[in-house]
Amino acid sequence: MSPFFRLLAKRLGTSLIVLIGVSLLIFAIARVIPGDPARIALGPNATAEAVLALREKLHLDASFLTQYGYFLADLARGDLGISLYTNRPVMTDIAQFLPATLELVLVSGLMMVAIGLPLGILSARRRGTWVDHTIRLVTMLGVSAPAFVWAVVLMLAFSYFLKIFPIAGRLSDSITVPSMTGFMLIDTLLAGNLRAFADAVWHLILPAFALALSGIGQAARLVRSNMVETYERPYIEMAEAYGFPEKRIARRYAFRPSLIPSLTIIGLDFAAMLGSAFLVEAVYAWPGLSRYGVAVILRKDLNAIVGTVLIISAMFLIVNIIVDILVSIINPRIRLSQRAS
Repeated sequence: MSPFFRLLAKRLGTSLIVLIGVSLLIFAIARVIPGDPARIALGPNATAEAVLALREKLHLDASFLTQYGYFLADLARGDLGISLYTNRPVMTDIAQFLPATLELVLVSGLMMVAIGLPLGILSARRRGTWVDHTIRLVTMLGVSAPAFVWAVVLMLAFSYFLKIFPIAGRLSDSITVPSMTGFMLIDTLLAGNLRAFADAVWHLILPAFALALSGIGQAARLVRSNMVETYERPYIEMAEAYGFPEKRIARRYAFRPSLIPSLTIIGLDFAAMLGSAFLVEAVYAWPGLSRYGVAVILRKDLNAIVGTVLIISAMFLIVNIIVDILVSIINPRIRLSQRAS
């Protein structure tokens, strides 16, 4: 087996064990939350017989291990049960709400990389100057405040006062696009509606930037710190002595080695956006999975809680696997160690 497939198999096996552990943990936590899920679902006016029937249907009267066994058996068939919040299969809800969150997080991740990395490179190249100090100050502000604070600030500034961006939603009420993939940018392009595509982009910019601000600051500061350290290496001094262009030194000899330790943290920040997106989705009324997750937690919808957490955990693990593979590709020492093992 090649080193790449050995690494992939190892990460997939580890991720499967982690997912089983996460499912067991969240399954236990969801059942110790105060309140009767059957009573909450049926309302205060439901009869005792109706509540008892629903409890039996959900196996709530069985032991914890029996309930978990039913859950694993259903999960093996791709069935996460019925949501008491929407009265639909949880998989149907996830298929509806997940694309909106993924679209938001993916665009935020692109912003984090496209803005954070160049800022870090520029700050390192101009270290000690006013440019460096300005970038460090701005990125510190981005890191110091959580995403929902920036969401509110950006909404007040650019939606309420300046009225540049829309306040909420994924598309204007006057525009209708058939949902084919759930990704609004893709659906508008598939429909051939460029006006709707531009409107979807306009709705996406502000929440995506609010979610990405902390990651932008983190990426810029990490790249700047690692590049400044790399600039002190002897081979950089040798390249400067040979008269190599400054841009080539920064891009090839300083940035690439500095990217290796930064990439792991950037990947973790990107994965963490899946969990922190619910605050931004709540501010901008974004119909995503994170907002759905908060709603089902408040209603103690056990099936939906476990399903939502499992999906977010799986996305987190997938991002980590991708980061590990990218690091192994960039860093030749890791490839050689895998080949030797």
